[in-house]
This record gives sequence, C-alpha cells and structure tokens, in this order.
Amino acid sequence: MILEFMRDDHRACDALYTDAENALANKNIDEAKRLYNEFYRATNHHFNMEERALFTTFEKRTGMMGGPTQMMRYEHQQLRAQLESMLKALETDQYDDFFGIGESFMIMLQQHNMKEEQMLYPMIDQTLGTDGELMVQTLKEMAQ
Repeated sequence: MILEFMRDDHRACDALYTDAENALANKNIDEAKRLYNEFYRATNHHFNMEERALFTTFEKRTGMMGGPTQMMRYEHQQLRAQLESMLKALETDQYDDFFGIGESFMIMLQQHNMKEEQMLYPMIDQTLGTDGELMVQTLKEMAQ
C-alpha cells in the first residue's frame, strides 16, 4: 500500500524532471523553468510527506530512531542542496551547470528511491499493517 503510493509519486516526480530537462535541451527555456519549478515543489513535497508523516509514524511504531529513516533524512538534505543548486543554475541561465548537477542528482536520487522501494517502504507496510490505508489517506491530504 505505502510502497505503491510512494513508488508512483517517485515516478511522477521523475517524469517532471525528464520533461524539464527535455524542454531545456530543446531550448524551450520558459517551459523548462516552469517544469523544473513543478518538479522542485513535487520533490520537496514528497520528502515532506516522508519526514513529517511516514517516517515519524514508523519510528513511533518500531522505536527505531537511528535506522533507515535517519539515513533517508540525511540523503534528503543532500538532495535538497542539489535541488537548490539546479534551481540557481536555471535561474541564472547556467544551463551546462544545470545539466551537470542534474546528472549527479539523478544518480543519487535513483539510488535513494531504490533503497526506499526495496527496503524501507516494505518495512513500513509491514509495520503499519491495516493502518497503511489510513496513512495513504493522510499522505494524500497533505498540502503541496
């Protein structure tokens, strides 16, 4: 339940980034900036859903405070810094920098997402059991 919902959100974010990158490669600067800003908001929203609801609930249920959720939060900090760098590069028309940072960002993000999808989300699904539906509803109701 959590796995499917969050994996779908990963894919939606990835698609926005790909669209922004393609628009920039095609010199459609305004569209690239619009799409990147949408990606930026969606990705930060995804991190916030995890940190403010999913991870805290998991930690309360398991008592596991220093485990995988701590590592995911640390990776979120690193990814957010790269998101900011890409935003700055795009806003200052440094397109080569945008693509360079974006390449590193996407490698890190894909590794991060794989850890969540293959390890953490299944653990959360198992921990929440039938409360998983309620958590998905909570996540859906979180404002972007």
